[in-house]
Amino acid sequence: MSVNVDERVSTPTEHREPGRGTGTPTSRWMSRLAVDKVGAIYVWIAIIVVFSIWVPETFPNITTAKQILNSNAITALAALSVTIPLAARVFDLSFALNMTLCGVAVAHFVVDGVPLIPAVGLGVLIGLAVGLINATVVVGMKIDSFIATLATGSLIQALITLVTNDTPISDVKLAGGFSKIGQTTSQGLILPVLYVAVVALGIWYLLEHTATGRRLYAVGFNQDAAKLAGVKVRRLQFLALVTSGVLAGTSGIVLASILGGGSPTAGTPYLLPGFAAVFLGATQLKNGRFNAGGTLIAVLLLGTGTTGLGLANAPQWSGSLFVGVVLIAALMVTGLQRRTTLAARPVPDKSEDLASA
Repeated sequence: MSVNVDERVSTPTEHREPGRGTGTPTSRWMSRLAVDKVGAIYVWIAIIVVFSIWVPETFPNITTAKQILNSNAITALAALSVTIPLAARVFDLSFALNMTLCGVAVAHFVVDGVPLIPAVGLGVLIGLAVGLINATVVVGMKIDSFIATLATGSLIQALITLVTNDTPISDVKLAGGFSKIGQTTSQGLILPVLYVAVVALGIWYLLEHTATGRRLYAVGFNQDAAKLAGVKVRRLQFLALVTSGVLAGTSGIVLASILGGGSPTAGTPYLLPGFAAVFLGATQLKNGRFNAGGTLIAVLLLGTGTTGLGLANAPQWSGSLFVGVVLIAALMVTGLQRRTTLAARPVPDKSEDLASA
Protein backbone atom coordinates (compact mmCIF):
# COMPACT_ATOMS: atom_id res chain seq x y z
CA MET A 1 0.00 0.00 0.00
CA SER A 2 1.59 3.28 -1.09
CA VAL A 3 1.31 6.34 1.13
CA ASN A 4 1.64 9.95 0.07
CA VAL A 5 4.39 11.43 2.22
CA ASP A 6 2.89 14.90 2.23
CA GLU A 7 -0.41 13.47 3.53
CA ARG A 8 1.24 11.45 6.28
CA VAL A 9 3.62 14.13 7.52
CA SER A 10 2.08 17.37 8.68
CA THR A 11 3.71 20.56 9.83
CA PRO A 12 2.79 22.57 12.90
CA THR A 13 0.59 25.04 11.07
CA GLU A 14 -1.65 22.29 9.76
CA HIS A 15 -3.17 21.83 13.20
CA ARG A 16 -5.74 24.12 14.63
CA GLU A 17 -4.43 27.36 16.06
CA PRO A 18 -5.10 27.83 19.77
CA GLY A 19 -7.12 30.87 20.69
CA ARG A 20 -8.77 31.13 17.27
CA GLY A 21 -12.50 31.38 17.90
CA THR A 22 -12.24 30.18 21.50
CA GLY A 23 -10.52 31.16 24.70
CA THR A 24 -10.49 34.28 26.81
CA PRO A 25 -11.11 37.80 25.48
CA THR A 26 -7.37 38.47 25.88
CA SER A 27 -6.43 35.49 23.74
CA ARG A 28 -8.96 36.47 21.08
CA TRP A 29 -7.62 40.04 21.08
CA MET A 30 -4.03 38.78 20.70
CA SER A 31 -5.17 36.47 17.91
CA ARG A 32 -6.78 39.34 15.99
CA LEU A 33 -3.58 41.38 16.30
CA ALA A 34 -1.53 38.29 15.30
CA VAL A 35 0.76 38.90 18.27
CA ASP A 36 1.62 35.20 18.28
CA LYS A 37 2.86 35.41 14.68
CA VAL A 38 4.34 38.87 14.23
CA GLY A 39 5.08 39.92 17.80
CA ALA A 40 8.61 40.94 16.79
CA ILE A 41 7.18 43.62 14.53
CA TYR A 42 5.49 45.24 17.53
CA VAL A 43 8.77 45.01 19.45
CA TRP A 44 10.59 46.49 16.46
CA ILE A 45 8.15 49.41 16.34
CA ALA A 46 8.62 49.94 20.08
CA ILE A 47 12.41 50.01 19.61
CA ILE A 48 12.04 52.60 16.83
CA VAL A 49 9.86 54.76 19.06
CA VAL A 50 12.28 54.49 22.00
CA PHE A 51 15.33 55.52 19.98
CA SER A 52 13.41 58.23 18.15
CA ILE A 53 12.76 59.77 21.55
CA TRP A 54 16.23 58.97 22.92
CA VAL A 55 18.26 60.33 19.98
CA PRO A 56 15.82 62.42 17.91
CA GLU A 57 18.61 64.29 16.13
CA THR A 58 20.19 61.25 14.43
CA PHE A 59 17.88 58.21 14.60
CA PRO A 60 14.52 58.94 12.91
CA ASN A 61 15.63 59.61 9.33
CA ILE A 62 16.14 57.81 6.01
CA THR A 63 19.93 57.85 6.39
CA THR A 64 19.69 55.75 9.55
CA ALA A 65 17.28 53.35 7.81
CA LYS A 66 19.78 52.82 5.00
CA GLN A 67 22.56 52.41 7.54
CA ILE A 68 20.58 49.65 9.27
CA LEU A 69 20.03 47.82 5.97
CA ASN A 70 23.66 48.17 4.86
CA SER A 71 25.28 47.27 8.16
CA ASN A 72 23.08 44.19 8.67
CA ALA A 73 23.20 42.70 5.16
CA ILE A 74 25.97 40.28 6.12
CA THR A 75 24.15 39.34 9.34
CA ALA A 76 21.10 38.51 7.23
CA LEU A 77 23.16 36.39 4.81
CA ALA A 78 24.77 34.58 7.75
CA ALA A 79 21.42 33.89 9.39
CA LEU A 80 19.86 32.70 6.13
CA SER A 81 22.77 30.28 5.62
CA VAL A 82 21.76 28.34 8.75
CA THR A 83 18.00 28.59 8.25
CA ILE A 84 17.78 25.47 6.07
CA PRO A 85 19.82 23.12 8.31
CA LEU A 86 17.94 24.31 11.39
CA ALA A 87 14.68 23.62 9.57
CA ALA A 88 15.96 20.04 9.25
CA ARG A 89 16.97 20.02 12.94
CA VAL A 90 20.74 20.09 12.49
CA PHE A 91 23.14 22.76 13.71
CA ASP A 92 26.03 24.29 11.79
CA LEU A 93 28.23 26.00 14.37
CA SER A 94 31.07 26.24 11.86
CA PHE A 95 29.33 28.70 9.53
CA ALA A 96 31.07 31.81 10.95
CA LEU A 97 34.53 30.26 10.57
CA ASN A 98 33.53 29.00 7.13
CA MET A 99 32.75 32.60 6.21
CA THR A 100 36.19 33.67 7.37
CA LEU A 101 37.97 30.85 5.54
CA CYS A 102 36.30 31.51 2.20
CA GLY A 103 36.87 35.25 2.51
CA VAL A 104 40.59 34.99 3.24
CA ALA A 105 41.00 32.27 0.60
CA VAL A 106 39.52 34.42 -2.18
CA ALA A 107 41.55 37.43 -1.03
CA HIS A 108 44.68 35.26 -1.11
CA PHE A 109 43.89 33.99 -4.60
CA VAL A 110 43.29 37.51 -5.95
CA VAL A 111 46.53 38.82 -4.42
CA ASP A 112 48.42 35.88 -5.98
CA GLY A 113 47.13 36.88 -9.42
CA VAL A 114 44.22 34.51 -9.92
CA PRO A 115 41.49 36.19 -12.05
CA LEU A 116 38.48 37.38 -10.07
CA ILE A 117 35.82 34.97 -11.35
CA PRO A 118 37.95 31.80 -10.91
CA ALA A 119 39.04 33.07 -7.48
CA VAL A 120 35.43 33.55 -6.38
CA GLY A 121 34.52 30.16 -7.85
CA LEU A 122 37.30 28.51 -5.84
CA GLY A 123 36.05 30.27 -2.71
CA VAL A 124 32.53 28.91 -3.24
CA LEU A 125 33.99 25.43 -3.79
CA ILE A 126 35.80 25.72 -0.45
CA GLY A 127 32.46 26.51 1.19
CA LEU A 128 30.96 23.50 -0.59
CA ALA A 129 33.83 21.31 0.68
CA VAL A 130 33.23 22.48 4.25
CA GLY A 131 29.53 21.67 3.87
CA LEU A 132 30.35 18.20 2.53
CA ILE A 133 32.70 17.54 5.45
CA ASN A 134 30.08 18.65 7.96
CA ALA A 135 27.42 16.54 6.27
CA THR A 136 29.67 13.48 6.16
CA VAL A 137 30.59 13.75 9.83
CA VAL A 138 27.05 14.49 11.03
CA VAL A 139 25.01 12.24 8.73
CA GLY A 140 27.53 9.63 7.60
CA MET A 141 29.23 9.12 10.96
CA LYS A 142 26.05 9.86 12.95
CA ILE A 143 27.75 12.35 15.26
CA ASP A 144 25.63 14.99 16.94
CA SER A 145 25.63 18.08 14.72
CA PHE A 146 26.33 20.43 17.63
CA ILE A 147 29.55 18.62 18.55
CA ALA A 148 30.54 17.71 14.98
CA THR A 149 30.35 21.22 13.53
CA LEU A 150 32.11 22.59 16.61
CA ALA A 151 34.95 20.16 15.88
CA THR A 152 35.09 20.98 12.16
CA GLY A 153 35.13 24.64 13.15
CA SER A 154 38.38 24.01 15.01
CA LEU A 155 39.86 22.46 11.86
CA ILE A 156 38.72 25.47 9.83
CA GLN A 157 40.37 27.80 12.34
CA ALA A 158 43.64 25.93 11.80
CA LEU A 159 43.32 26.40 8.03
CA ILE A 160 42.63 30.11 8.49
CA THR A 161 45.81 30.47 10.55
CA LEU A 162 47.71 28.50 7.90
CA VAL A 163 46.54 30.81 5.11
CA THR A 164 46.86 34.13 6.94
CA ASN A 165 49.37 33.51 9.73
CA ASP A 166 46.83 35.52 11.78
CA THR A 167 47.62 38.58 9.67
CA PRO A 168 44.96 40.35 7.55
CA ILE A 169 45.42 39.98 3.78
CA SER A 170 45.45 43.39 2.11
CA ASP A 171 46.77 44.51 -1.25
CA VAL A 172 46.06 47.09 -3.92
CA LYS A 173 44.81 44.25 -6.15
CA LEU A 174 41.81 43.88 -3.83
CA ALA A 175 40.67 47.43 -4.57
CA GLY A 176 39.48 46.64 -8.09
CA GLY A 177 36.77 44.22 -9.17
CA PHE A 178 36.90 42.32 -5.90
CA SER A 179 35.80 45.33 -3.86
CA LYS A 180 32.88 45.96 -6.22
CA ILE A 181 31.23 42.68 -5.14
CA GLY A 182 30.27 44.15 -1.79
CA GLN A 183 30.94 47.88 -1.97
CA THR A 184 28.90 48.86 -5.05
CA THR A 185 26.10 51.20 -4.00
CA SER A 186 22.82 52.32 -5.55
CA GLN A 187 20.49 54.88 -4.00
CA GLY A 188 22.56 54.68 -0.83
CA LEU A 189 22.21 50.90 -0.50
CA ILE A 190 25.07 48.46 -1.01
CA LEU A 191 24.78 45.50 -3.37
CA PRO A 192 24.68 42.87 -0.55
CA VAL A 193 21.21 44.15 0.36
CA LEU A 194 20.08 42.83 -3.03
CA TYR A 195 21.90 39.55 -2.38
CA VAL A 196 19.89 39.19 0.84
CA ALA A 197 16.61 39.72 -1.02
CA VAL A 198 17.51 37.10 -3.64
CA VAL A 199 18.67 34.47 -1.13
CA ALA A 200 15.67 35.06 1.14
CA LEU A 201 13.27 34.73 -1.79
CA GLY A 202 14.91 31.46 -2.83
CA ILE A 203 14.73 29.98 0.67
CA TRP A 204 11.15 31.16 1.10
CA TYR A 205 10.11 29.46 -2.13
CA LEU A 206 11.97 26.25 -1.23
CA LEU A 207 10.48 25.92 2.25
CA GLU A 208 6.97 27.15 1.54
CA HIS A 209 6.20 26.05 -2.01
CA THR A 210 8.02 22.78 -2.66
CA ALA A 211 7.64 19.21 -1.47
CA THR A 212 11.28 19.29 -0.37
CA GLY A 213 10.49 22.21 1.93
CA ARG A 214 7.55 20.37 3.49
CA ARG A 215 9.75 17.35 4.07
CA LEU A 216 12.48 19.51 5.63
CA TYR A 217 9.93 20.90 8.07
CA ALA A 218 8.65 17.39 8.76
CA VAL A 219 12.17 16.22 9.57
CA GLY A 220 12.77 19.17 11.83
CA PHE A 221 9.50 18.79 13.70
CA ASN A 222 9.46 15.01 14.18
CA GLN A 223 12.19 12.86 12.66
CA ASP A 224 10.62 9.57 13.73
CA ALA A 225 7.27 10.40 12.15
CA ALA A 226 9.04 11.58 9.00
CA LYS A 227 10.90 8.27 8.73
CA LEU A 228 7.69 6.32 9.16
CA ALA A 229 6.15 8.38 6.37
CA GLY A 230 8.98 7.47 4.03
CA VAL A 231 10.93 10.74 4.15
CA LYS A 232 14.64 10.29 3.46
CA VAL A 233 15.72 12.07 6.62
CA ARG A 234 19.47 11.54 6.33
CA ARG A 235 19.58 12.68 2.70
CA LEU A 236 17.72 15.89 3.49
CA GLN A 237 19.97 16.67 6.47
CA PHE A 238 23.04 15.97 4.32
CA LEU A 239 21.87 18.39 1.61
CA ALA A 240 20.88 20.99 4.23
CA LEU A 241 24.41 21.06 5.66
CA VAL A 242 25.95 21.24 2.18
CA THR A 243 23.67 24.16 1.32
CA SER A 244 24.66 25.88 4.54
CA GLY A 245 28.33 25.50 3.63
CA VAL A 246 27.84 27.09 0.21
CA LEU A 247 25.74 29.99 1.52
CA ALA A 248 28.11 30.67 4.42
CA GLY A 249 31.12 30.58 2.11
CA THR A 250 29.46 32.99 -0.31
CA SER A 251 28.58 35.29 2.58
CA GLY A 252 32.22 35.27 3.66
CA ILE A 253 33.36 36.30 0.19
CA VAL A 254 30.92 39.22 0.18
CA LEU A 255 32.11 40.20 3.66
CA ALA A 256 35.75 40.16 2.55
CA SER A 257 34.82 42.40 -0.37
CA ILE A 258 33.13 44.88 1.96
CA LEU A 259 36.18 44.91 4.23
CA GLY A 260 38.51 45.22 1.27
CA GLY A 261 40.64 42.27 2.33
CA GLY A 262 40.80 38.95 4.13
CA SER A 263 40.58 39.24 7.92
CA PRO A 264 41.34 36.10 10.00
CA THR A 265 38.54 37.07 12.40
CA ALA A 266 35.99 38.49 9.94
CA GLY A 267 33.22 35.94 10.41
CA THR A 268 33.45 35.38 14.17
CA PRO A 269 31.27 38.38 15.20
CA TYR A 270 28.37 36.97 13.14
CA LEU A 271 27.99 33.71 15.07
CA LEU A 272 25.74 34.98 17.86
CA PRO A 273 23.73 37.54 15.82
CA GLY A 274 23.18 34.94 13.09
CA PHE A 275 21.70 32.37 15.44
CA ALA A 276 19.81 35.02 17.39
CA ALA A 277 18.14 36.22 14.19
CA VAL A 278 17.18 32.78 12.92
CA PHE A 279 15.78 31.62 16.29
CA LEU A 280 13.87 34.85 16.79
CA GLY A 281 12.65 34.50 13.21
CA ALA A 282 11.25 31.06 14.05
CA THR A 283 8.76 32.77 16.38
CA GLN A 284 7.42 34.92 13.53
CA LEU A 285 5.02 34.18 10.65
CA LYS A 286 5.37 30.37 10.98
CA ASN A 287 5.20 29.58 14.68
CA GLY A 288 7.95 27.18 15.69
CA ARG A 289 9.33 26.88 12.15
CA PHE A 290 12.52 28.46 10.84
CA ASN A 291 11.63 30.64 7.87
CA ALA A 292 13.24 33.29 5.68
CA GLY A 293 10.67 36.03 6.25
CA GLY A 294 10.83 35.74 10.02
CA THR A 295 14.63 35.74 9.88
CA LEU A 296 14.63 39.04 7.98
CA ILE A 297 12.22 40.58 10.50
CA ALA A 298 14.55 39.46 13.30
CA VAL A 299 17.62 40.87 11.56
CA LEU A 300 15.92 44.24 11.20
CA LEU A 301 14.84 44.20 14.85
CA LEU A 302 18.35 43.33 16.07
CA GLY A 303 19.97 45.75 13.64
CA THR A 304 17.70 48.59 14.70
CA GLY A 305 18.51 47.95 18.35
CA THR A 306 22.29 47.78 17.91
CA THR A 307 22.34 50.78 15.55
CA GLY A 308 20.23 52.79 17.98
CA LEU A 309 22.55 51.91 20.85
CA GLY A 310 25.50 53.04 18.76
CA LEU A 311 23.88 56.36 17.89
CA ALA A 312 23.01 56.86 21.56
CA ASN A 313 26.67 56.33 22.51
CA ALA A 314 25.73 53.42 24.77
CA PRO A 315 28.58 51.30 26.21
CA GLN A 316 30.23 48.98 23.70
CA TRP A 317 29.07 45.88 25.58
CA SER A 318 25.40 46.92 25.36
CA GLY A 319 25.06 45.63 21.78
CA SER A 320 26.18 42.11 22.71
CA LEU A 321 23.95 42.21 25.78
CA PHE A 322 20.97 43.19 23.64
CA VAL A 323 21.57 40.36 21.14
CA GLY A 324 22.11 37.80 23.92
CA VAL A 325 18.90 38.73 25.73
CA VAL A 326 16.94 38.56 22.47
CA LEU A 327 18.40 35.11 21.68
CA ILE A 328 17.46 33.72 25.11
CA ALA A 329 13.95 35.14 24.78
CA ALA A 330 13.62 33.69 21.27
CA LEU A 331 14.68 30.22 22.42
CA MET A 332 12.13 30.33 25.23
CA VAL A 333 9.33 31.43 22.90
CA THR A 334 10.27 28.86 20.24
CA GLY A 335 10.17 26.05 22.80
CA LEU A 336 6.86 27.29 24.19
CA GLN A 337 5.33 27.47 20.71
CA ARG A 338 6.49 23.93 19.91
CA ARG A 339 4.95 22.58 23.12
CA THR A 340 1.74 24.55 22.49
CA THR A 341 1.49 23.13 18.97
CA LEU A 342 1.92 19.58 20.23
CA ALA A 343 -0.69 20.16 22.94
CA ALA A 344 -3.12 21.53 20.33
CA ARG A 345 -3.11 18.29 18.36
CA PRO A 346 -6.39 16.39 18.61
CA VAL A 347 -6.19 13.48 21.03
CA PRO A 348 -7.67 10.18 19.78
CA ASP A 349 -10.86 9.14 21.57
CA LYS A 350 -9.96 5.92 23.36
CA SER A 351 -13.64 5.04 23.88
CA GLU A 352 -14.17 5.03 20.12
CA ASP A 353 -11.15 2.77 19.69
CA LEU A 354 -12.54 0.34 22.25
CA ALA A 355 -15.97 0.40 20.64
CA SER A 356 -14.52 -0.35 17.22
CA ALA A 357 -12.50 -3.19 18.70
